[in-house]
Amino acid sequence: MRVEQLTCAIGAELVDVHLGDAVHDDGLFAAIKAALLEHKVLFLRDQKITRAEHVAFARRFGELEGHPVAGSHPEHPGLVQIYKTPEQPNDRYENSWHTDATWRAAPPMGAVLRCVECPPVGGDTMWANMVLAYENLPQHVKDEIADLRGSHSIQASFGAVMPIEKRLALKAQYPDAEHPVVRTHPETGKKVLFVNGFTTHFVNYHTPARVRYGQDGNPGAAQLLQYLISQAYIPEYQVRWRWRPDSVAIWDNRSTQHYAVMDYPPCHRKMERAGIIGDVPY
Repeated sequence: MRVEQLTCAIGAELVDVHLGDAVHDDGLFAAIKAALLEHKVLFLRDQKITRAEHVAFARRFGELEGHPVAGSHPEHPGLVQIYKTPEQPNDRYENSWHTDATWRAAPPMGAVLRCVECPPVGGDTMWANMVLAYENLPQHVKDEIADLRGSHSIQASFGAVMPIEKRLALKAQYPDAEHPVVRTHPETGKKVLFVNGFTTHFVNYHTPARVRYGQDGNPGAAQLLQYLISQAYIPEYQVRWRWRPDSVAIWDNRSTQHYAVMDYPPCHRKMERAGIIGDVPY
């Protein structure tokens, strides 16, 4: 297996490897996992794997989880089918920078995404290195956010298009989660800027140390949150991947954000994702 770095900040392509082999080869899987921790997102071409192999490979990282809105394959629980069709012109859940399911108390550790069908042009996906985003923050900002915690909501994103009864039921099933604004990666020990499109507000900003008058808290807190969320938009932190059928991306959800670019004309884009259960951020 060769590991070919794609940018200075994030991403590498794995060449001369088949993920089906890594299901049973401990040494090969260990090499893939080490590359993932180093590069944060890995890409592979021409992976003609079955759904059973896709699920079995992802399970080497941990148990899989479904999604309350996107459906799983009926024969492979945890294999979420993200299918876009020409009849879904207003389905815009993905075209924003986000870290998957931070509205969970324990967001996913990562995911393995395979392209089944894609447009002839367009429909790329981008990833951003949120370890580097934190490292490059001004020191006074690092000091300001060191103890802050953010609230992450599913009702403000997936629930927004639902009738109020369904939205409130979704919130009851998945209450807003609270996470540190700066989390520590459990395997590398690196600090990660951990806010994204699911983060609605800071829960512990309004203290005497920060707020003298109302303007300090509002819009001060909202402006700081937007500044932090916008760090993912910096091109120097990003990699962009052009899909082909049987291409695969594996990413560390704890240290990245991603953005599915919806720039393609009316056509089908079919992706299948195995999301891996993670731990509670600290």
